[in-house]
Amino acid sequence: MKRKARTAAIAAALVLALSLAWVVGQGGMMGPGYGEPVGPGMGMMGMMGAYPPGATPLSGEVLQARLESYARRFGPGARVADVMPFSQNFYAQVVDAEGRGLAEIVADRYSGVVFPEPGPNMVWRGAGRYLGAPRYDLAAAREFAEAFLAGYLPGARVRAEQAFDGYYTFDFGREGIEGMLSVHAYTGEVWVHTWHGVYLGEREGH
Repeated sequence: MKRKARTAAIAAALVLALSLAWVVGQGGMMGPGYGEPVGPGMGMMGMMGAYPPGATPLSGEVLQARLESYARRFGPGARVADVMPFSQNFYAQVVDAEGRGLAEIVADRYSGVVFPEPGPNMVWRGAGRYLGAPRYDLAAAREFAEAFLAGYLPGARVRAEQAFDGYYTFDFGREGIEGMLSVHAYTGEVWVHTWHGVYLGEREGH
């Protein structure tokens, strides 16, 4: 009887795991408040896993327009700031009318699907509502970022910064921007945004 019960439990766990995988594969990532899907069949991070050899990315203007449209879901006064083109996606920060960070979002360069950025934006954002005042302010977080960069990419330094609820995000690089990382406002942990790909540089006129 114990063997049968154990076998049934394992089977149930497998069914649950397969069901969750199917949900994620069908666009389980959610929008603001995580209450609305951002697009079916786009995979774990909203980005397609494979492209045909002749695939071409959408224009920067189209992608920025989609990011701006998505940002309006965060409420009156919400807008995009610091739009950055990467080889995998277009990144943007959503800020309020006073410039305070609300969220980070990305648009897949080929499909145009916009979704919440994975990583700190999904895991750390909102921690301030539960943990109270940050243990580390922006200056302390910048020091953590610089200390990490000394080993991660010697010669790199912080080049831009933005505070969010529960963490801080920093652009970094040597001669120019090369990547992005975040620092947890309560633990000091560092999380590099490795999912963007290669930074493509500033867009003309922006």
